[in-house]
Amino acid sequence: MTKTLYLVRHAEAEQPAGGAYDFQRSLTAQGLIDSTRMGRVMAEKQIVIQTLISSPAERTRMTAQVFAEQLGFTFEKTQFIQDLYEGAPRYYLAAINQIAEDIDSAMLVGHNPSITYLSEYLCHEILGTVPTCSIIAISFENLTWAEVSNRTGKLLFYDSPEKLAGFDY
Repeated sequence: MTKTLYLVRHAEAEQPAGGAYDFQRSLTAQGLIDSTRMGRVMAEKQIVIQTLISSPAERTRMTAQVFAEQLGFTFEKTQFIQDLYEGAPRYYLAAINQIAEDIDSAMLVGHNPSITYLSEYLCHEILGTVPTCSIIAISFENLTWAEVSNRTGKLLFYDSPEKLAGFDY
């Protein structure tokens, strides 16, 4: 059975002012536009997610909510994991490894640099710095979520607002 993971870096957020405020940073107007556009791209590809995991920071929460709306996922079922906020890629991997085995399609919304590092770690592809609101789709053949690890995934696609606008990175 194939498992599919969609890693999403949160959309563009307000500039940080430092301290506790960072956790509460909201999306900018462009961030809302980008997350709506990218969610629609996934919906047009007829992608269905069965579980949604997110950092609890406001910018990731808002990005997850827009994606959920575009994909017809019940946002209230989103699992928020504190360790994903300012957490190392190992916390992201731990969240993935704990996904229930009856789930075949999962989305994780988080922060950089962890999204970039984790994507490259899982599929052994050099992606460079993942732009805001990018989607990295990775498939895992004949593995349980608990077995997902280094070089076990295959990159299916890597989309970003810039790429959709015709700009290369």
